[in-house]
Amino acid sequence: MGKYVDGFVLVVPKNKIEEYKKMAKEGAQMWKKYGALEYFECMGDDLTPKSFDGEKPLAFPVMAKAKADETVWFSFVVYKSKKHRDEVNAKVINEMNKEKEKYKDVKMPFETNRMAYGGFEVAAEA
Repeated sequence: MGKYVDGFVLVVPKNKIEEYKKMAKEGAQMWKKYGALEYFECMGDDLTPKSFDGEKPLAFPVMAKAKADETVWFSFVVYKSKKHRDEVNAKVINEMNKEKEKYKDVKMPFETNRMAYGGFEVAAEA
């Protein structure tokens, strides 16, 4: 069985980047604590796509409907398998539920309804 990846594309207001980075570091620690193989939070840097054979791909900011005062992030977590992902996420959710009081006043530094998410089976790896 190959590796499995949870992938995310989200938009973060530029004035909340530091707040998001703090949350991302805490998330990385928790997912790794419970067995995730790798955890990445990547802030967009070079988001103007180049043409390929005369076709220009859709830019992430366009796809995400990002405004001038927002940044696009591409984030992903790597697991051994889909089953392993489900086990790790169950442990993370369990810990978060135990610490509900700690998180009750935490407001996400981005709009969750503008986040795209999916689970992906790794088809090729180098």
